[in-house]
Amino acid sequence: MDVVKEHLQLSFLGPLNNPELTKAYGKDLGGGMLLFGPPGCGKTYIAKALAGEIGAKFMSVGLTDILDMHLGESERKLHDIFEYARSQSPAVLFIDELDALGQKRSQLRSSGMRTLVNQLLSEMDGLEEENKNLFILAATNHPWDVDPALCRPGRFDNVISVFPPERDDRVIMLRQYLKGKPLGDVDLEALADACPMFSGADLVHLCNAAVEIALKASIDQGKIRPLEQEDFNCVLTTLKASTLCWFDTAKKDALQVNEHGCYDELLEYIRCRNL
Repeated sequence: MDVVKEHLQLSFLGPLNNPELTKAYGKDLGGGMLLFGPPGCGKTYIAKALAGEIGAKFMSVGLTDILDMHLGESERKLHDIFEYARSQSPAVLFIDELDALGQKRSQLRSSGMRTLVNQLLSEMDGLEEENKNLFILAATNHPWDVDPALCRPGRFDNVISVFPPERDDRVIMLRQYLKGKPLGDVDLEALADACPMFSGADLVHLCNAAVEIALKASIDQGKIRPLEQEDFNCVLTTLKASTLCWFDTAKKDALQVNEHGCYDELLEYIRCRNL
């Protein structure tokens, strides 16, 4: 997460907070960034946090918001979304599942979908209007399926990996999720150690499942029974990190398309953790 914060600071927050320095170097405010990684690791949260940090309007869009059966309507909807985002600047436009909206044109059989990808490329270039003060973030679990033209300079030229939270981050997240709940003798650091490779969504599921155990016991006893370490241990006997399947597939896909070293960081992450 520290690496993601560093990229956000360099690409977005730093220039925005130092407009005179940015202007001196001829750099416009705004730009695109593609976040990729396993599901449930906070890509949408990062986009919302960026909007909050810079005091910008946050807008989220996915394929279902755009796709239309009538000829030309999908392209019009996409254009209207960008037009509205530009009118609300500074704004953060978040495109979820970019691989669905911006899939490789070579893989598409439908001419309509290829036209939609072309429209997205046009909007990213700001051919109709300048995209100043428009911060465009996108997320995908499958970056290798995104049309390469979308990752060229001036578009999503910052491609950032978002991996599962590290141990210290898991402690913080567990503490936040369990805040306000009746908590007994639970060692959050030991619990975090028992959850390697868990995504944020996995940690939420762990806490919710443990709460259900404690709640059932409370109902049976007719009084509040605090959450105990054993509740979490019971859940962990069957709950495994959902990210492991993603990394297994990602390793194969990344090796096939890594001729330019785009996924060196991902492959190094996998190697260091023996995934």
